[in-house]
Formats: sequence, C-alpha cells, structure tokens
Amino acid sequence: MTTKEKVAKELLDIKAVFLRPDEPFTWASGIKSPIYCDNRLILTSPKARKVVEEAIAATVTERFPEAEVLMGTSTAGIAHAAIAAWILDKPMGYVRGSAKDHGRNNRIEGRLEPGAKVVVIEDLISTAGSCIEVVEALREAGAEVLGVVSIFTYGMKKGLDRLAAAGVTNYSLSDFDTLVGVAVEQGYIAPNDEARLKKFMSNPSDESWINS
Repeated sequence: MTTKEKVAKELLDIKAVFLRPDEPFTWASGIKSPIYCDNRLILTSPKARKVVEEAIAATVTERFPEAEVLMGTSTAGIAHAAIAAWILDKPMGYVRGSAKDHGRNNRIEGRLEPGAKVVVIEDLISTAGSCIEVVEALREAGAEVLGVVSIFTYGMKKGLDRLAAAGVTNYSLSDFDTLVGVAVEQGYIAPNDEARLKKFMSNPSDESWINS
C-alpha cells in the first residue's frame, strides 16, 4: 500500500473518518455530507498515531528539507506538530485562533525568530480558510512559511483555489479519492456508493447525490 492508502486505512479503522452515504451528516454550513472527519481520534490510537506521525515527519523531510520549525494549527494540529517535531528533533510552536487577551497578548506560542523557515502542521484541509489565517499570521511575524503538511484533505475546489491564491503549498498524507477507494476495497462502503461520494465532492451544495 502507498502512504496515502495506509493513512486512509488507519483513519477508517479507528473511525476518524465516517462514511455514511445513506444517513448524511449536516455540516455547520447546512450542507448535507456523506463524510465526517475527526482526526483528533488519531491521538487515542497508538497504531494509527505511529503511522500518521511518522508520515508527517517523512513528508517534512522529503518536501521541506530546509525546514527549521514546525508550527501547529490551534487546536487540532498542535499535538501532531509536537510529536513530529520530536521525531525530527526540531523546535515546535503553535498559532492561536486569536491573540490572547491577557499577558503578552501572544497569538504565536513558542520562540519564532525572524526569517525562520516554518512548516505548518494541519489536521484537515477543507475550504482552507483557517489554515491560510495561520500562514498569514506567521508571515506577519516575519517567518518564511515553506508550506503546509496536513493529514487529510477533501480536495474541495474552493480550498485548492484559496491555497493557490495565497501562495501556499500543501501536501496531505491522504485525500478524499484515496480514502473512498480504500473504503470500497476494505468493504466499508458498497461499490456503487463510490460514484455518489465523488458526485458530492464535485459539488457539495448539490444534494442530488443523496437519491442517486
């Protein structure tokens, strides 16, 4: 299996990703979705955690060999950044969703020198808004953001377009298409559900996939 397939299988095995085409979830936006992702569950599974954290470390080494610091997104990316930084023996910090309203009013936690070459660690890329905010905060602080390593991406056009417009390179350990393929192979979903899931992802606001 490829790394993408191994990570997808672990996410499915621990139910960090739910595929429920016949009983769709409702996202905060109101969109009905056959998929729901909760990568926080990775931390409670030693086997999945080992696969994911080693893959993050390997991706940083391969794609961003000049990286000096790992910065996690708050809150889901913090633990993954910490573990990967420990594997790589690199400094680590994280970026808050907003600055503290007391003390030093920090938004970026951890030592960050001007010009530091940073890789952001994110758990999930959907529309990429929160990830880009983190990148912009780091750039404003004087960091050179080399890119992002995320655990999973839906591959939504909106997210891809936003990342491109912001000049952000993202490498995900696994993605929607890979996960759906593994889900069919492993018997998590029926083969005829694959087309329905891909129809949803091509246009999430179109609910025609539900009855197709």
